[in-house]
Amino acid sequence: MPYPNAGAAVAIDHQVAAPPPPSAANPPKAPRDYRLDFFRGLALVFIYVDHIPNNALSYLTLRSFAISDAAEVFIFISGYTAALVYGRAMLREGGLMASARIGRRVWQLYIAHLFIFLIYNGEVSYTMQHFNNPLFADELQVGAFLDQPGDTLIHVLLLEFQPSLLNILPLYILLLVMFPVMLLALRRSIWLALVPSLLVYGAVQLWGINLPGYPDDATWYFDPFAYQLLFVVAAIFGYAQVTGRPPLPLHSTSTGWRVITGLAVIVALAAFLVQAAATLHSLIPSFPNLVNVPLWADDKTTLPLPRIANMLALAWLVARLVPREARFLTSWGGWLLIICGQSSLYIFCLTILLSVVANIAYTIVGSTLIIQIVVNMIGLVCMLALGLLLAWFNAGGRMPRRPRPASHGEPA
Repeated sequence: MPYPNAGAAVAIDHQVAAPPPPSAANPPKAPRDYRLDFFRGLALVFIYVDHIPNNALSYLTLRSFAISDAAEVFIFISGYTAALVYGRAMLREGGLMASARIGRRVWQLYIAHLFIFLIYNGEVSYTMQHFNNPLFADELQVGAFLDQPGDTLIHVLLLEFQPSLLNILPLYILLLVMFPVMLLALRRSIWLALVPSLLVYGAVQLWGINLPGYPDDATWYFDPFAYQLLFVVAAIFGYAQVTGRPPLPLHSTSTGWRVITGLAVIVALAAFLVQAAATLHSLIPSFPNLVNVPLWADDKTTLPLPRIANMLALAWLVARLVPREARFLTSWGGWLLIICGQSSLYIFCLTILLSVVANIAYTIVGSTLIIQIVVNMIGLVCMLALGLLLAWFNAGGRMPRRPRPASHGEPA
């Protein structure tokens, strides 16, 4: 049995490119795995729904049934695909050129983050001016920028000022900045990358190390010293896909794969029971809450072990149990999610801005269930429309057809 592609649940943008001839330094590319695009698109939908406060539809997203959510999915996406794309670039063009390509992507993400920040604050300022709601700025945590734009702008450029909803791209940017070192370590040995990552993660859990934020004594909402472990683990599997070597020291016929799958089932099922009971308890107080999860175990900032274990278990199970030829991938709904997943950076930026608009709508007209459904559906239609537009543009002005195997390309 070949080793499973544990990153098959998620990935980031790809562009179709003609594969160069295989060689020792340029291994042949596997056919495109559309499970990656599908689950990436689904994660984008979850991000949009979860970012709308007091949103009834959020009870249907991952965070209601697992001790992890779209944030962990996003980071796993990033690590796996970064290794997949830039690992191949390193083998083909050398470490220096691979690092240069990573630097170009960091710059693109940095510009995208600043652009979102600008529109984000424009939305908030317009709402405050025309609807006389000064509390809205505090709710989205942009009061410091509106009060002292000159001083705060420096902290924006340094990625220290991270208003609500604008904190995951800075994390991804910083992880990519460090990725050339991770990639060189992976080329030498898996353990050379994993052991330092585990030590840094342990330091976070013991001493709470984090980067400073702004204003006052704020720190980063997503602690980069914690999330780097999930990034590195995903990168290990992505790089194994590039080199064709198993990511774990197990033989293809070993029962170890089945043992790991069994452990993943136990972890995922336990997390499902605990979180689903908590979700039902919040909706129906008379429903028993199976386990009172301690605050430290559910802290998104430090990414405690239960959250990271749940994410890895889900990724493993998707890779093992969802076939590449699964029928839902070529259904209309699956195809639309794949289309969105193939333009993930653009769709992600749109979800952030749409979430602010939804928040404004709730503030102005209320948040009854009918309004929530309408607002959510409008946002989802906008996401699908942008995905189709980008697919049409990338296809040279033709409406895209159902997915067909292609090669991996540049990540978003």
